Amino acid sequence: MKTRYTYGGDEHIYVEIDEEMSLDAFFKSLSMSNAVRDANIPGVTEICPANASFQVKFDPDVTHPDEMLKRVKELEHKADSAEKCLSTRIIEVPVYYQDPWTHETVMRFRERHQDPSSTDLEYAARINDYESVEEFIEAHHSQPWFVSMVGFVAGLPFLYQLVDRDKQLQVPKYLRPRTDTPKLTVGYGGCFSCVYSVRGAGGYQMFGITPMPIYDPEQEVSYLKDFMVFFKPGDIVKWKPIDREEYDRIAASCEAGTYTPRIAKVDFDLEDFNVDMAGTNAKLMEALNGA
Repeated sequence: MKTRYTYGGDEHIYVEIDEEMSLDAFFKSLSMSNAVRDANIPGVTEICPANASFQVKFDPDVTHPDEMLKRVKELEHKADSAEKCLSTRIIEVPVYYQDPWTHETVMRFRERHQDPSSTDLEYAARINDYESVEEFIEAHHSQPWFVSMVGFVAGLPFLYQLVDRDKQLQVPKYLRPRTDTPKLTVGYGGCFSCVYSVRGAGGYQMFGITPMPIYDPEQEVSYLKDFMVFFKPGDIVKWKPIDREEYDRIAASCEAGTYTPRIAKVDFDLEDFNVDMAGTNAKLMEALNGA
């Protein structure tokens, strides 16, 4: 990995750890952005982490851009030597795959898709060499996912699959973006899954929908009283396939304020994961199942 530093006007410095997403790049980006925060550099007003990069916003009247760049660069060695271990949580997220709402939207925008003759799931299964949609859905929900960033719209998580690179699902975005995506759609683009926190435009393939709210600016949802955004970078997610009956039950529970997501506290060690991915994922699932 070769870190690239660029200016974003007079008030921003953009730090790209690597051109490709990887957990190694994510952990270095996270460690480095934390080092910038802990350094309390005069003038820094905001630090925005992303998949394999981060951006620093600062007041150039307090610290000159050249000096800010110098100070940020000096912190890279701390990221290189930092432990790649994270105390985090694993969360079970219910997903109603092949639901009627995303299916209706899928069919409404076929002219913008690579293969207008198939659904998003059929297309994704075929290009990933799965014999059926059901096999592809199994591959999507069977292993945990890592939240690498939150953004695009408020509260939307980007998730990276915790499997070998050659086993990761790969699906391109629509040829042209849709003007509509149902709220809480579980989508896919490139190597990332996501959950659309609000209804709106989008270009990711649509696989299903979750009944579980993840963004609430009014903070009326029972588990969003402390903060309006549910996910944060470093969270680990396990999709749980559900049917229409279970979807309706959870949606009603969320509406009544009685639903609580299944969550367990875990430690994630990148070096251990790289040595034994299956074993690490099994331990994560054991913690979740014991919650």
